[in-house]
Order: sequence, then C-alpha cells, then structure tokens
Amino acid sequence: MTENTPGESAASEGASEKSREAAPKKTPEHSGVDLARVALRAAKEQARARGDAAQQKKQARRGGLRSGARADGRDPMALGAAINRLLTERGWETPAAVGGVMGRWPQIVGEDLAKHCVPQKYDEDERVLTVQCDSTAWATQLRLLAPQVVARLNQDLGHGTVRLIKVQGPSGPARRFGPLRAPGSTGPGDTYG
Repeated sequence: MTENTPGESAASEGASEKSREAAPKKTPEHSGVDLARVALRAAKEQARARGDAAQQKKQARRGGLRSGARADGRDPMALGAAINRLLTERGWETPAAVGGVMGRWPQIVGEDLAKHCVPQKYDEDERVLTVQCDSTAWATQLRLLAPQVVARLNQDLGHGTVRLIKVQGPSGPARRFGPLRAPGSTGPGDTYG
C-alpha cells in the first residue's frame, strides 16, 4: 500500500476537480428503441462499406469499371429509395412518420373529430403533439379522448413516439385599436394594469 504525502493528495484532488470541470456536459440518453435504430443503421453502413470494398477489389482484378447488364452503384436510384436512404442517413424516420400521421389524421381519430381538431406541430424532444380545436367543446372532447388517441398514435408510429397531446382551444380575434385612441396610450393595460 502506498502512502500519499499531503502535497501529492492535494495535487491529485486538484487534478480530479479540473477533470470534472473539463468534462463535457452529457447529452440526454437515448431510449432502447432509439439505441436499436442507431445500432442497426451503423451495422448497415459497415456492411455496405465492406461490400463496396469487396466490389472495388473485384473490379480492379477485372481491369476497372465496366458497364454491364446488372445494376451497380452508378445506376440511377428510384425516387422512393433515394428518399428512404436520405431519411435513414439523416435520422429523420420519426419526424417523417409523424408527418405521415398528420396526413392520415382523419383515419386515426375519426372523421367527426378530424373536422374540428387539426394537428399543428410535433415537438420531437418533448414528444408532444399540439392540436388546435375550433371550439372549446371539441377541445374538451379531445382532452377526454387524449389517452386513446395517444395509444393509437403510438400503435401506428412505435411505442413512446407521442407522450402527450397538448390541446389548444380557439384563439380570440386580434386586438385592434379603434380610431379614437389616446396618444401615448398602451391600450387596455392603462386601465387594467
């Protein structure tokens, strides 16, 4: 067992404090589904890279690139395949899936509810879907149905994609000041404080 002198222990404590201060702040940890998607994407990229390297070796042995009857990496890609590849490479699967749900909103929640409640935005960090309703009665109805709607959305998109539905009722008309406004007035704030 080694003994530390007082100078050594103070130096090691100072070094550990500096390493704690210099340590970068941690980003939020991904859930199990997100980790699985990242691992799958990395494995596919590695397999593609190994396949490309083997293909290049084979072509080099044959005397370089040749045009042939079979498809290779130089052929044009179908639009759907190009879009799917872009979504996968950029990690946009969830936002794209939520965008698809917004397009299929009437099939998910029903025609009656869809006529009066429209999805506005999706916050990916908070996993909250914001829905605007055209009356307070429909806003109340959607608040009561929110657990069932969240369950349907998660069934369609994957578990945990939507955690909460934020329901907004109708907004009032914009405040407009009349022609007889007092100079220097701030409007109703003068009276009501």
